[in-house]
Amino acid sequence: MTTPPLLADGSAPLSSDALLARLDADGVAHRTVDHAPVHTVEEARALRGDLPGVHTKNLFLKNKKGRMWLVTLLADRSVDLRDLGARIGAGRVSFASERRLMEYLGLRPGSVTPFAVVNDHGHAVQLWIDGAVLAGPDVWVHPLTNTRTTGLTPDALVGWLTSIGHAPERLDLP
Repeated sequence: MTTPPLLADGSAPLSSDALLARLDADGVAHRTVDHAPVHTVEEARALRGDLPGVHTKNLFLKNKKGRMWLVTLLADRSVDLRDLGARIGAGRVSFASERRLMEYLGLRPGSVTPFAVVNDHGHAVQLWIDGAVLAGPDVWVHPLTNTRTTGLTPDALVGWLTSIGHAPERLDLP
């Protein structure tokens, strides 16, 4: 039996089931749909069917100084990393490694989500959300796994993230 990966602080990451239970306990209205694993926006689009609202993609980034950012964008948005780095005050950014993804957010590739900051106990990751994502009636994100998608209102998402000490910054892109 293998030991599950741990976060940088030595604790176990929250599971998807535990996250959904926490949202319920915190009174956050949400709807979750189970599906086959998805790793790309294209795979998600093919499986999601007719879920109304805004669908997202997430970028976990770092700069040369080792600072980290999680950026939630519209699923279909094209983005230039150089421009994005400048907009979030990070300078030149690149994608963070799988090791960092597990150590700081408790995730495997394909499951990146704004919910993951629940595992960032040391507040090492700065969260940014595309303003266009926040304009939708519902936002659909993974609940810490790429085998589910959870929908909730933008206000519920931002409110819950703020309540756990990870208030997102708003990113307004052209």
